[in-house]
Amino acid sequence: MLKYLPIAALSLFAAALTAAPASAQDAAAGAKLYASNCSACHGPDRAGMPGTFPALTDVNKRLDPKQIKEKIQKGGGLMPPFGQLSQKDVEDIAAFLKQ
Repeated sequence: MLKYLPIAALSLFAAALTAAPASAQDAAAGAKLYASNCSACHGPDRAGMPGTFPALTDVNKRLDPKQIKEKIQKGGGLMPPFGQLSQKDVEDIAAFLKQ
C-alpha cells in the first residue's frame, strides 16, 4: 500500500501543475470584464472607433502582454486608468484580448 503513495502524490502534483496556467488567465471571465469595462469605447466587437478609440482586435500584434496589462491599469491618452480591477481581472482581460 505504501509503495503506491508516491505515485499518487506525483499524479496529484502533475495535475495541479497542468491546471495552474488555465486558472491564471481566464479568457471567458475576461470577456465579461471587457463587456462591462471596455466595450463602451472599444466596441463589443473590439473594432474601436477610428480616430478616437483604437481597435483591439489585433492588440497583441502591437503590444506585448506586459504592455497590454500596464495600459489597462494605468490608462493613457483618452483611456482612463482601471485601478479598480484586480491583477487577476487585468490578466483575464489580456487573455481575452489575445484570442
